[in-house]
Amino acid sequence: MQYEIGRVSLLGNRKNNQDRLGVAESHAGVVLILGDGLGGKPGGELASETLVRSVQHQLRHEIMPVDNPEKLLEKLIINAHYAVRAMGQKQTPPIEPGSTAVLCLVQNKKAWWAHVGDSRFYLFRDGLPIYRTQDDSFVEHLYQKGEISIEKRAGHPMRNYVTQCIGLMENEPKVTVSKGVDLQVGDALLLCSDGFWEPLDDAQIGANLAENRIKDAITKLAARAEQSSYPKSDNTTVVAMKITSMQDTANIKTENKSTSKKPESELDGAIQEIQDAFNYYKDEMDE
Repeated sequence: MQYEIGRVSLLGNRKNNQDRLGVAESHAGVVLILGDGLGGKPGGELASETLVRSVQHQLRHEIMPVDNPEKLLEKLIINAHYAVRAMGQKQTPPIEPGSTAVLCLVQNKKAWWAHVGDSRFYLFRDGLPIYRTQDDSFVEHLYQKGEISIEKRAGHPMRNYVTQCIGLMENEPKVTVSKGVDLQVGDALLLCSDGFWEPLDDAQIGANLAENRIKDAITKLAARAEQSSYPKSDNTTVVAMKITSMQDTANIKTENKSTSKKPESELDGAIQEIQDAFNYYKDEMDE
């Protein structure tokens, strides 16, 4: 399977960018990662950064493709929850930062996703959002119960109040995990913070994804989201993947590739893994 990936993160009218995104790629699968640190609490950017690092670190010890994607996604988020809490306790004074979390795993020409909070996952096909996560938020809860209309949901004063997150509280969050969905050429998988999806409608997003290369589409959409929210625009972050071919390229070998370079590549990978592990646990080793 062949694909394009694009990523954008804009500051908006904020002092700090508390959004973080990441991509973990291997020959057998891809994981997209996005977190939005909770505003109004100290360490929002620390929480979202820890989410991304934790997931990437965990994936280095997974053999792709995985046998149980749903279980893996839930485990990645729960472990990130504890990593965020641990990182908060290392601060002076200790803090309890929090973040949303949304992940998407693509392998074997299928996609799975999981989320906590109001950062969203979308699967667009032919410009239409055929799947979209349901926000873990107070306003979404009211809307689903029929207590407010879709118009009132958009402008509700508590629309940014999330009911689930990682970190912050001691209890583990309730992670919502999807079943696997077969992918098709042209499908666009999109993860975004509320600063991206709130000012835009699904039709705008879908049309741009269908008509443009993925990097161009999300760059244009992120700028539009930021501008339409001015002067109160939030951090605006999105990472997206577009399927360009279903051809399996995992076993294709280039004819002119020297076999002598394989040990060097493996050595480089081992060195990189040691360096990543050192960076991840650097604070603990300094104590």
